[in-house]
Amino acid sequence: MASLSPSSPTIAACAFFTLLVVHYIRATSNWRARSRGRPLPPGPRPLPIVGNLFDIPKSTPWAGYRDLCTKYGDITFFRTLGQAMVILGTPRAVFQLLEKRSANYSDRPQSPMFDLIGWEWDFGFMAYGQTWRKHRRLFWQHFHPGVISKYHGIQVDVSHRFLSKLYTSPERLEEHIRHAFAASVLKTVYGVDVAEQGDKIIEVIDAAMEGVAKGLTPGAFLVEYFPFLRHIPEWLPGAGFQKKLRRWRDASHEMVDIPFAQAKAAMKRCDPTPSIVGTILGNLAHLEDSAATEEEHLARNVAAISYAGGADTTISTFQTFFLAMSLHSEVVEKAQTELMTVVGPKRLPDHSDRSDLPYVNAIVKECLRWQNAVPLCIPHAVLEDDEYDGYFIPAGTVVFPNSWQVAILHDPEMYPQPERFFPERFLKEGKLDPDIRDPATVAFGFGRRICPGRYFAEAALFIQIARVLHVFDIGRPLDKHGEVIYIEPKMKDGILS
Repeated sequence: MASLSPSSPTIAACAFFTLLVVHYIRATSNWRARSRGRPLPPGPRPLPIVGNLFDIPKSTPWAGYRDLCTKYGDITFFRTLGQAMVILGTPRAVFQLLEKRSANYSDRPQSPMFDLIGWEWDFGFMAYGQTWRKHRRLFWQHFHPGVISKYHGIQVDVSHRFLSKLYTSPERLEEHIRHAFAASVLKTVYGVDVAEQGDKIIEVIDAAMEGVAKGLTPGAFLVEYFPFLRHIPEWLPGAGFQKKLRRWRDASHEMVDIPFAQAKAAMKRCDPTPSIVGTILGNLAHLEDSAATEEEHLARNVAAISYAGGADTTISTFQTFFLAMSLHSEVVEKAQTELMTVVGPKRLPDHSDRSDLPYVNAIVKECLRWQNAVPLCIPHAVLEDDEYDGYFIPAGTVVFPNSWQVAILHDPEMYPQPERFFPERFLKEGKLDPDIRDPATVAFGFGRRICPGRYFAEAALFIQIARVLHVFDIGRPLDKHGEVIYIEPKMKDGILS
């Protein structure tokens, strides 16, 4: 057998080094061709390998990113474990990129967390493409402004029950809010009536929504950055995160399957309640089996999104309403004066009164603005290389619009004294001022990714808020000794706040 010459290791090392140099030259040449010499946006200096992993704020990230954008400018660039990321820190940057260039900024970053928490079915997280378009098209058919009035009767019935429960057990306010929203959506979408207490579907939904709020918070789980960790068995020390993910994943799949199965079973029994799912399934009767199966899968996903898409904004905003009213008795008094003038004492407000209640509408808008439920929004991703203000933004960059604080909803130029709860900022001469940016255009997302269920959500918020103000006084909470409890407005951490 021939022996290797002493120079063989040296030759191999030289060949390997040559390959590295060639790869580097090619990569550098490709980068220069793509960027055309344009610099990346400014940002904190990255570390080797991990990049800016340790620069990402771990709590209240919207406030941390606000400070970084104050330092670095309209857009701040990060690179974390090879992934490029941009924070948009001003209204100009957000609307220039996500609205005016929405065709290029409508993708979603594909995180392993979507599968791990069981939300791979949600078209809000899907990549921009044909599958996403099919889901959104079907959803829009049943939630565009021209059809929302069909669901007003259900929202009115739910509001009656909410007022009654609030009167008998006000200490369970948060539970009542969640139940009211779930009851409204589940009845509209599936024709399903939920139990007043201990309903299995609501318990499942709460667990599934917890998975989104906690599981999708950037940096919350290392498996987001090191996907191989998903294969670690949950019984190993340090793998407790697997139990959380499994619980959220199971709840998410049950949220999709259980109410849909109930609606489908009712149809087979010839005992259906009018619902969106019933309408969709009825339209599938003429299709062949394979096509019907595909469309039914699509319908199952879209039905579940009907709850998930509005739960964060609607539930959190309604909670914010009670907090704001408890701190601002003058707002309650002004709203009640308007309601008494327009509606009178002998009936409750209705959707038909909406255009005649500008102050109540201003309260809804201020609740959406003051404590935003999705302070960073769901991230977008760039489809093709782009340029902004002379900076190069590579394809695949993850884009977070910071809709909180100075960025948009707390922009002092648009909303003076942004920390103040002040519905009058939306009024001019007793009417809604069209020159003031409507917070709904921010709170529900941007561009082609804006929430298509926002009209249903806004109608639900209006009827609940108008009726609560017409029936109840809302004041500061008292302790067991009758002393006032002073509350500091503070949002929970997480992607859904």
